[in-house]
Amino acid sequence: MDKEKKEAYRKKIEAQLEEWDAHIDVLKARAKQAGADARLQLDKQIEDLKARRENVRHRLTELQQAGDEAWHKVRDGIDKAGAEFKSAWEKIKERF
Repeated sequence: MDKEKKEAYRKKIEAQLEEWDAHIDVLKARAKQAGADARLQLDKQIEDLKARRENVRHRLTELQQAGDEAWHKVRDGIDKAGAEFKSAWEKIKERF
């Protein structure tokens, strides 16, 4: 049963990563259309989001390598990193 839950969770996170890639693409498009100052700010925000996304990707790799019993601990780290990405995204959406 844990193995099935782990696989379902992995698929959910992979789908979330794809959604985040789309968010980053939207920001890149906005940055291209923005003025110089706004572009610099957006570029910094994009790099921050990319780093947060890669943190989740790294943790997802850890999840895949974790045993069926230990994956719950890794999941907690992914959930926290995901929440941090979402928070950063919401702040950027409000500004740009």
